[in-house]
Amino acid sequence: MRLTAEIWVSAYLTRLRLSDIPAFVVAHGDDTGGAVLVKLNTLNGEAVLFQRSFDILSGDRKWIELAAGVEADVDAAISRQRGFDPDLWVIEVEDRQGRHLLDEPGLAD
Repeated sequence: MRLTAEIWVSAYLTRLRLSDIPAFVVAHGDDTGGAVLVKLNTLNGEAVLFQRSFDILSGDRKWIELAAGVEADVDAAISRQRGFDPDLWVIEVEDRQGRHLLDEPGLAD
């Protein structure tokens, strides 16, 4: 059984908080089935946007980089995605070191 989006987001924000990494919900999507985007803001004018993707060859779900570069460009990519999917969650992580924890056990898969 898969976790609801709301529970996953809550757990992710808790994990970030425990690592002293600031993060907040920019857009609250559908509580049960909304997809989640994670924007990593490195506080230097740059950002990276991650999306969970399904690999049809392996059957795995992995976090992939959807956009990267100037923060305004990444924000524009988020706006486009929200235009396609109004149920989308957007989480913004702020970390100068570039930590997002998406590659850690329990979040990576």
